[in-house]
Amino acid sequence: MDLIRKLYAKADGFARGQTMAEYALILAAVAVVVYLGYQTMGTTITTLLSSIDGKL
Repeated sequence: MDLIRKLYAKADGFARGQTMAEYALILAAVAVVVYLGYQTMGTTITTLLSSIDGKL
């Protein structure tokens, strides 16, 4: 019975590590998409923000 608990605890630890790695990959992908979007629409966003600032 003790062996089963040890194996379960070990397998549970692997699952947590894998989940953390998946979150890191998703976060990296989102960061790349945001960066590319900003590079594509950077001047448009800057112009829009300047226009809003001027109206305030």
